[in-house]
Formats: sequence, structure tokens, C-alpha cells
Amino acid sequence: MNWFAPIPLSIKLPLLAAAMMVLVGTVASQQVLRSLAQVQDARIQELARMHVEGLSVALGPLVLRHDIWEVYDTLDRAAQGGEGRRMVLTAVADERGRVLAATDPRRVPIDSDIAALSGDAVALDGLTVDGASPVLSLLAPLSYQGRAVGQIATELDVSDLLTERRKALLYLIMGNAIAIGLLSVAGFLAIRKMLNPVTSLARQMTETHGKPRSIPASEIPPGDGELAQLARTYNAMVDAVAAKTEAERRLAERERFVALGRLSSSLAHEINNPLGGLLNATDTIRSYPDRPEVVRQSADLLDRGLRHLRDVTRATLDQNRVDPEIRVLGPDDFEDIKLLIQPEVSRLALDLSWSVDPAAVTASGIPAGPVRQIALNLLLNACAAAGKEGRVGLIACAMDGGLTLRITNTGAAMPRAALDRLLGDGPLTPGGGVGLRLVRELARKMAGTIGHANENGATRITVSLPAPMEARDAQE
Repeated sequence: MNWFAPIPLSIKLPLLAAAMMVLVGTVASQQVLRSLAQVQDARIQELARMHVEGLSVALGPLVLRHDIWEVYDTLDRAAQGGEGRRMVLTAVADERGRVLAATDPRRVPIDSDIAALSGDAVALDGLTVDGASPVLSLLAPLSYQGRAVGQIATELDVSDLLTERRKALLYLIMGNAIAIGLLSVAGFLAIRKMLNPVTSLARQMTETHGKPRSIPASEIPPGDGELAQLARTYNAMVDAVAAKTEAERRLAERERFVALGRLSSSLAHEINNPLGGLLNATDTIRSYPDRPEVVRQSADLLDRGLRHLRDVTRATLDQNRVDPEIRVLGPDDFEDIKLLIQPEVSRLALDLSWSVDPAAVTASGIPAGPVRQIALNLLLNACAAAGKEGRVGLIACAMDGGLTLRITNTGAAMPRAALDRLLGDGPLTPGGGVGLRLVRELARKMAGTIGHANENGATRITVSLPAPMEARDAQE
């Protein structure tokens, strides 16, 4: 189909429309011819049935008496009727299949075997004008008073029906050709007129030198159609490009407000992440108020979660606060994280692998707030990347006196934009979340490093966090 690509759209569309009309016309013609054939078949079958039934009533007693002359006379008088002229030949045989009389005695002699005449004959229900031959052969039983007393073989001339069918086909072809030609020309002219705005848009985009120009209002179609919306959208884009220079000039003045917006987004993002687990804990307390151990466990989770939210807000909004309250990371923090991501794990039917070294976590002496933020952000991103029935894992272990977190997941590899947020320090591109960039900033403030690998269909993020100096001195 490479030859079709260079053809202009104003020609492609009429060609496609003409092809569709040819297809529709062909299907419609087939339906008309099929309906005509059904009507002709029904008519010829009804005529043959009336012929056979009439002969059966008239010839029954004569065939029983083997009255050859009366049988012949009856056949001759039947052949003189109006529709009887369609019967080219009619022969009557007794119950042994021996011919008693025929409208053409020379062709079908008396006492000959009727099977020689009815070699290609069909039953009454199988009679159809199939176009293979202008003469149809019919073989039917001759019944009298409820029993078969002989056989009737008839040849019917259907040449007029075939001529009628050929004329119908010719008229259909001529009518379709004229209609397709007229509609194709009309469609070509109409589509060319409708595509004028697109042509104008293409000209404005290809012939512009330097600053882009808007499409004049006189060339925009009236109303609110798709092409009018396209032209207005292009003009809006041109206006947006013109305004970009002004926006870039004012960008420095608005830097403080942008930073404030990022801070607010980060704060909302980090507060929203654990809320699902905390609300789950409150539902658990309401559901099991008579089980003290469940209430106590949920209350502890609420306490730690709320303290985490407090740490997040303080770490985000008040980095330089004097004598901040810092809680050291413990194994319970990872249990909280596991509970907080459990709704997402259950929703996606994930296979969760969890390995935390309590001794390494306790000995690290690392503040709990930043680590919880890092682990929760990465695990939520891993759940989203793994998708339905995927696998997600976390390993927390000691390494070089500090703590190492390994978060793994199956599914698609991280896109370039996400890697730039996690591993780079450049400006954020529009769109996407702030969680990955916040992970990088938190790890960098703790003098940590972040690594990324994708092997065998699995993504692995490694965050290495060194122990604070106070913790190292205590270990020594």
C-alpha cells in the first residue's frame, strides 16, 4: 500500500468513499438478485405443484385402467393451457415406471423406461432456477386416493426467468455505476471544499518563516465544527508560542511561588500516601472494639503514622527548626509501611516479598521519618509498575555500617522521565509526580546514594544510607 500514501487526502477520501459505495452496491445487488431468485423459485415450484396435482386428479383413474389414449388426450389438452406452454415435455408412467403416454411420443415412446428421461430430474421441493440450464427436469409421484399409482416426468422452460434475471443484473450494474460515478464526483468536490481549512493550516505551518502566523478569521469555517475547532486550536497554539517569551521573562520573578507550589505538592503527596492505611486502622478499631489487642495494635499504628505525618510536615516545612524531635528508625516502622501498602497490594493481587533485618535496622541509628518516606514512595511506585498480579519486594539489611534498602518489582521498566526524577538533579519536566524527586532529595540530604538496575524483566532500586556519626561512635 506504499503507492497509496503519497496520494493527497482530498483524493484518498473520495476513492475510499467510492470503494465503500462499490462494496455496498455489490452487497445490495446480491441481495436483490437473491430475492429475485427466491421469488422465481417459489413461482416455478408453485406452478409445477399445480401442474402435478392437476394431472394427478385427472389421470389417476386413467392410469389405473392403463387407458393410454385418454392419458395422452388429457396431457395434450393440459399442454394447450396458458402456463402449460412452459411445460416443454410431460410423460406419465405407471407404478412400474413404464411410460403410458407423453406429449412428445417420438422422444418418449410408449412402454419405454421413464428413468431414461428423468436422469437429471429433481423432486418438487428441489426445483430451482439456478441458471445452469434453461430447461428444468422434474420427477414427481402420481397419487390417486392417497396412494402412488404412477410417475410424472416434466421438463419446464425457464429461459424467460433467466432472461429476467440477466436484465435485473444489467440494470443493477448500470445503476450502481452511474450512482457511484455521480456520488464520487460530488464527494470529491464536497471533500475538497471541506478540506480547505486543513489546506490553509498546512500552508501556514509549512510556509511560515520565523514567527508563526495565525489563520485569518475569514478562512476559519463558520460554526463550531471539528475543522473550525482545529483552526482555533492552531491560533491558540500560535498565541501560546507568542506568550512563551513573555512567560520565560517573568519566570525568574515567579520562582519563589513555583518553589512554594512544589513544597505544597510534596507535602500533600507525602501526607496522602499513608492516609489509606491510617483510615484502615480506624475502621479496624470500629469493627473490633471488643478485642483489646487489635485496638492496641491499631492505636500504635495510628500513633506511629501520625508521628510520621508530623515528621513529614516538619521535615518539609521547617528544615532548619532548632532542636527538632527526631525518632530513630526501628523494625516497627517497616511493619507500619507494610500495613500502609497492604490495601494497594490486595487491590492489585500482588505477590509481596518482605525481608527486614531487625538488628541492622535498630543499629543503623537513622531517623525514621525520611526512611519511611523513601520506602513508602518507592514501594507505591513499585506496586503501580508491577500491575495486576505482579511481584513486589523489599529487603532492608546492613551494609558498611549503614542501612541498604532494595525495592524490586516486575512489570515495565521505568520510563526515562521517571529515571531523571530519581537519579538526576535537572529541572522537572511537566507532568508526573513529585515522589521520586523527593526520594532523591531525602537520600542526598542523608549522604545516601541511589542505584537502578533492570534485569530479567525486574526493576531494582537500591538506596544506601550511611549511619549518622553518633550511631557510629556508639557502635565503636
